[in-house]
Amino acid sequence: MAKTGLDGHWRGPTIVARALRDAGFEVIMIGMANTDDIVTSAVDEDVDLVGLNVGGHIDVAIRAIESVQRARPELPIFAGGTITPRAAKQLEALGVEVYPPGSQLTDIVDAAKRLTDKK
Repeated sequence: MAKTGLDGHWRGPTIVARALRDAGFEVIMIGMANTDDIVTSAVDEDVDLVGLNVGGHIDVAIRAIESVQRARPELPIFAGGTITPRAAKQLEALGVEVYPPGSQLTDIVDAAKRLTDKK
């Protein structure tokens, strides 16, 4: 889990990380991170899924997503946070599942299980 924006809103990513942990996932929370940090963590930690908190910074998120996809093309990515409908379409076009505010934790956990084949 990483935040792509430098805002101070931690509630969403923290709640999602807790729900994933409660569902049996090992969660690595790298916090506010730039593209290089996200890619390095995805590669070095050999993660099964990347979760991004977009926080309204769609351009930063897209750069991170494209970099992760170059480094590990098979790695699924999902994103949440303050995401406009237009930004959601941009992310979905990159193959990213999007969970804007109001998304249910059960849907996010179910997606993580499906994306990682951990039923």
